[in-house]
Amino acid sequence: MIQALLDGVLTGAIISLGAIGLTLIMHMLRFANFSYAELLAIGAYASLVFDGLFSALVPVLDNAFAPLTLTGALALAMVIAMLVTGLSAVIIDRLIFRRIRQNADPLSMVFASFGVALVIRNVIVLIFGHHAQLYSQEIARAHVLSFDPLILIKPDQVFVLGLALLLMLALHLVLTRTTFGFAIRAVAENPTLAQVAGVKLSAVIVAVWIIAGSLSAAAGTLYALTNQLNPLIGHVFLLPVFAATIVGGIGSVYGAVLGGFIVGIASGLALMLLPAGYAPAMPFLIILAVLIVRPQGLFGEETR
Repeated sequence: MIQALLDGVLTGAIISLGAIGLTLIMHMLRFANFSYAELLAIGAYASLVFDGLFSALVPVLDNAFAPLTLTGALALAMVIAMLVTGLSAVIIDRLIFRRIRQNADPLSMVFASFGVALVIRNVIVLIFGHHAQLYSQEIARAHVLSFDPLILIKPDQVFVLGLALLLMLALHLVLTRTTFGFAIRAVAENPTLAQVAGVKLSAVIVAVWIIAGSLSAAAGTLYALTNQLNPLIGHVFLLPVFAATIVGGIGSVYGAVLGGFIVGIASGLALMLLPAGYAPAMPFLIILAVLIVRPQGLFGEETR
């Protein structure tokens, strides 16, 4: 059970990173973006491409930071991938979502997001194929924390958890300590009043897409670092990310963080109680339970 709890915390950290971006988008643009999870795939595959590029151009970067399997090339590639994915999110918004929200209702944007998700997924399959890939061929050895009960943990998992928490802390400081963060929160609460106060709405929307894309790229890369990378990574994380957003309360960054850990731990523990094939249904059951008991989520405000 302790092993399942540790695995759930790790998965929850990755889900939380993804849920933060989704909750910002849903609260600010007022639509459920079902293509958002595909940004994880864009980020993960962008890291794969730049990792290979940097390793070829500067071979010394291909050395791993022992005991991690993470190399200097992959670390640098993840930073570039975060920028690329953030810009990709802005481009998708400019080409598709902005045009629709100017001329149609939010429901049309939801349908459009389904189409965008399918297009992104199939483009990735077209370029990279269906087969799973790895960032590193090195074998990540697990360390034994306890023999009774048996508890194993890999250095990569500790790194992933630490980096995910560090990114969340950085976002918290930006939102609470900077004028830029205050502008984002003002637009999220009341776009009209924020504009009257001098906040440029279009610039804030671009910034939020970049933040959401960057965090999703980090989530996708960190997941692929400890697992196999495949074109369905966005599809796999779609339901958990939405569940975390709904559990925490749409619009609450801190709720998304907590919701991510709740969904991750619940999914990990479900593997002990349910056959493996039924475990992916756990996020869906969590969504139903929250919508019945507390529709506004843990940190959401009740609307009348």
